[in-house]
Amino acid sequence: MESVESAAGARTAPAHWRVARPGRPVRQAGLDMAGFTVPGAEAVRMVPHPAVALFLEFGSDRPSVEVGGRRYRGSVAAGPGAGSGGGVMAWGRHVECLQVRLSPALARAVLGVPPGGLEGAVALLDDLWGAEAGRIRERLAAAPSWRGRFALAEEFVARRCAAARPAEPEVAWAWSRIAAARGRVRVEALAAEVGWSRKRLWSRFRSQIGLPPKRAAALVRFDRSAHRLAEGGPPAQVAAECGYFDQSHLHREVAAFAGEPPSALAGEPWLRVDGRAWPGAAHGGRPRGFQAPRTW
Repeated sequence: MESVESAAGARTAPAHWRVARPGRPVRQAGLDMAGFTVPGAEAVRMVPHPAVALFLEFGSDRPSVEVGGRRYRGSVAAGPGAGSGGGVMAWGRHVECLQVRLSPALARAVLGVPPGGLEGAVALLDDLWGAEAGRIRERLAAAPSWRGRFALAEEFVARRCAAARPAEPEVAWAWSRIAAARGRVRVEALAAEVGWSRKRLWSRFRSQIGLPPKRAAALVRFDRSAHRLAEGGPPAQVAAECGYFDQSHLHREVAAFAGEPPSALAGEPWLRVDGRAWPGAAHGGRPRGFQAPRTW
């Protein structure tokens, strides 16, 4: 059985979103999924997240994502940190969408292209996958239940991973260290631990994960702080818990990633629905578990 609930009770959440979760843990490490049915929705600001997200839409109306004045309509891939600066908006009516969250270490195999060009950006899956994107949409629409859709998505990810080269072990390990440390790790220490120079780690990590290691650590730290703020944590306490020098440091990082102060970020509908769709991942920076981070 899949788990389904309504997000209508979430503060400021758009119209009656229904959220579905897989009824069992997924087999592929670094993969998580949630399904969304949105009978009607206003524009929602996307909050940056460390994962690479695939928004696989299959409903009667195709949702839109707007980035820097350009509109993307249909299924999209959002790179790590997409929405930085508060400039990415998503909206649609009668939306049915399966969101796949991928560890950045897994994303290159699934996307079929290096994720470096997707840092903080959005791309149409039609452009990345060609006709296969349309076939996935048709199969998701034809599936009679969320259980079937989750199985289709999991099979698709496993097939692409089996046919592609994964991130180098040193790069994947560095990413896992950043996530496990919740962003509180120095690049010099990572380089020493894998036996690479700082420059080599920066170059390989940037090309295979999609952003430089220092930026990745900052994004993981921001993600945790954003969810703690949404839970009602006082900014001074959140700053101390998440490894910021002081409250003003937290304010600067939140403004850089979200384009607004902590008080406004705490009420973002994206985060409110996120806590229902991904309960648990908010605190570890990992796209794992039946509980944690964000979606629409």
